Amino acid sequence: RRRPRVDVALITVSPAARHGYHSLGVSVDVARAALQVADKIVAYVTPNMPRTFGDGQVHTSHLDVALYGDSPIHELRKRKEAGAEVEDAIGKLVAENLVRDGATLQMGIGGIPDATLRYCRSHKDLGIHSEMFSDGIIDLVRRGVITNVHKRFQPGLITGGFAVGTRALYDFMHDNPSITMMDIAYVNDTHIIRQQPKMTAINSCIEVDITGQVVSDSIGSRIFSGVGGQMDFIRGAALCPDGRAILALPSQTARGESRIVATLKPNGGVVTTRAHAHFVVTEHGIVDLWGKSIRERAQLLISVAHPDHRPALEAAARERNIF
Repeated sequence: RRRPRVDVALITVSPAARHGYHSLGVSVDVARAALQVADKIVAYVTPNMPRTFGDGQVHTSHLDVALYGDSPIHELRKRKEAGAEVEDAIGKLVAENLVRDGATLQMGIGGIPDATLRYCRSHKDLGIHSEMFSDGIIDLVRRGVITNVHKRFQPGLITGGFAVGTRALYDFMHDNPSITMMDIAYVNDTHIIRQQPKMTAINSCIEVDITGQVVSDSIGSRIFSGVGGQMDFIRGAALCPDGRAILALPSQTARGESRIVATLKPNGGVVTTRAHAHFVVTEHGIVDLWGKSIRERAQLLISVAHPDHRPALEAAARERNIF
């Protein structure tokens, strides 16, 4: 739609194949839209960018400037982080209780989505339609768990907008015809999302208040990240007749502060409203907020808060006349 104006699109692409087409590789998402409207296209061409199928094809003739090199593209470094045991427990709860055979999955980045996939090894015929994906899909594809056989759109294919992972993921994606990287306008279209079978959206968040308001992109007034596709996939999964919209978070921060709170931090941005929140998962359990009153929501959310913080949350709920 040419909003905003793009003077120069700076992209990273794979070397051209024999018909002269480069690939946007791991990052098609919004890059394709930028290419379509930019006055000039400057490309960095590197063999470290995997060649992928889908919307990310760019012909050499469309490049105004091409620079060649072999610098590596960004990778996630695997490391043992504080809180990994909690994330593992949450992933186990989600996989064993909310992910069904034949489901189409969307998952964000981080320890909880990765843990969820690790506990899906006994599932059957899962599909992927996700704004992004990471290394967690590789093992499930090789085990025959991810088959995409039941997907209504692009059956048999893993559908994504971008990927962030290790070199192992990028090597897995290179020239892999079972993966299609698409324009984010397609991937995040709720009309598409809602029609995928058993659409299961698994997203993380930073803070949830006892009425179900969800903060995902800021810590108080400090912006932490973009909103990403959370709104699209939470809504799309909720509209799916057999879908599940899931928000997962540790019950407290590394400093011991509750992440289920009586009131949101000042200037915290609500990404998912209380009207759109369905399943909320912490290491202490799973609750479903859909169709519940404010009082019921508060009771449910306090039940999955860290035990050390439950008395204070109950007192705050009484003070707000919720109880």
